[in-house]
Amino acid sequence: MADVFVGSWNLKESKNFDDYMKALGVGFATRQVGGMTKPTTVISMEGDVLTLKTVSTFKTTEINFKLGEEFDETTADDRKVKSVITLDGGKLVHVQKWDGKETTLVREVNDNSLTLTLTLGDVVSTRYYVKAE
Repeated sequence: MADVFVGSWNLKESKNFDDYMKALGVGFATRQVGGMTKPTTVISMEGDVLTLKTVSTFKTTEINFKLGEEFDETTADDRKVKSVITLDGGKLVHVQKWDGKETTLVREVNDNSLTLTLTLGDVVSTRYYVKAE
């Protein structure tokens, strides 16, 4: 089921991302760069291990994980978080916890597009990706 996520996805549009970064506590300069960056997300799978790599001119991050197993993650904005990623109703649900806070990143594939919905408290950002040819 996770294989629908496998591939390269290019960011096309972003809504409310600056507010989401603000809610995370990301500084102004980093938000400016983060808001202009158009990352490519590359998702691959080998056996039961998934790799999620985010590539941009600003920064590249990579996580390797098994669905449902907690792992340590250092985010693009350098937060040290405990993460768990599960498959729920065809959605890849990524929960990050740190310092008593929690954010949820939900990835959903529909044909050749991937929607990433980021939620922290009452702040919601949506990022739209299209599959690279």
